[in-house]
Amino acid sequence: MAAYGLHTHIRGNKARSVFLLAGLFLLVYILTFAFVLAFNAFANQDAPLNYIVSRAIVDFTVFFIPATIATLIWIMIAYRFHQSMIDSLTGGHEVTRAEEPKLYNLLENLCISRGIPMPKLKVMPSSALNAFATGLNEKQYSITVTSDLVGRLKDDEIEAVLAHELTHIRNGDVQLMVIATVIAGIVSFFGELLFRGFFRTNSSWRTRSSGSSSSSRKGGGGAVIAILIAVALVAIAWLLSIVVKMSLSRSREYLADAGSVELTKNPDAMIRALRKIEGRGELEGVTSSVMEMCLDNPRSGFVDLFATHPSIDARVDALIRYAGGKDPGPINMPEVDKAIAAEAAGETADETGAGETESQPPQPAQGPWDQQPALKPNPWDR
Repeated sequence: MAAYGLHTHIRGNKARSVFLLAGLFLLVYILTFAFVLAFNAFANQDAPLNYIVSRAIVDFTVFFIPATIATLIWIMIAYRFHQSMIDSLTGGHEVTRAEEPKLYNLLENLCISRGIPMPKLKVMPSSALNAFATGLNEKQYSITVTSDLVGRLKDDEIEAVLAHELTHIRNGDVQLMVIATVIAGIVSFFGELLFRGFFRTNSSWRTRSSGSSSSSRKGGGGAVIAILIAVALVAIAWLLSIVVKMSLSRSREYLADAGSVELTKNPDAMIRALRKIEGRGELEGVTSSVMEMCLDNPRSGFVDLFATHPSIDARVDALIRYAGGKDPGPINMPEVDKAIAAEAAGETADETGAGETESQPPQPAQGPWDQQPALKPNPWDR
């Protein structure tokens, strides 16, 4: 279980990164062919299927180079600005030692103990309890934690969370997740572009088709088949992007938990942190790609088939079995749950009454020296 920076895991992540980049171009080419096939089907509604496919192949050779260039530009933009995009979604901002001395010192001590460069430290305003790491190289690496995680967790629990995210950086999990996010973004962009074009022209096509007899359009069925093939190709590309996410083994979370224990020598702190974060990690207003980078992702797929994280119970059981930790069980935090519910509903603390205990703190009884009696007139002033 002591697996901070396992060489086999790191080498596997590097190999998967190269494989994903190659697969990215394959997905783009599939989507490009689907796009030109649908375009030719709409443009040649009376033509047979073999003619539409042959025209699509010719057009694909024309669009091959532009699609490759566009993909390279997309990769360069993601490489340079992915962190800015994530910060714009989460509202995270970099903090210094003066702003967050406790948080900064905990991360710095962990980095010094391993002799590794310290990533940037960021805090995002949120009532949720979560954290994530991003970046593609040492200059870009950063760890972001929510503001309430810093305020609700104890120091050793915060240290365990930071060590968990630091392990993700060390093991190469962060680069893999960023690349997977880029792939998902491209597939979503091209897929939405194709379907918007399909539904926009579908109504006009129906109007034209309804005004023509079936006898005058003997080859019209080829266009329909071509459209179905294009839709099937987009579905295949989407499924392949899902396979990409599933290829990101959920064991990376077990290894990061283990790396946290190795760094902190405190499995109980990691377990308590997981129990406090359990069910309280939903970040409002962020995409699923960002949630997949977090320490815990409460969003799960169909029947947990596409879940990117193991359950908290499974991770706690692993820490108990291999690191000798103790499980306190689910931890009740009503104040946090109330704040998260208010944030999800778009309410403020005053509207939900969450700030009542802080707005009017009880006044302590005054002592004899705290009282300021009225001054009596001095007879010598007469």
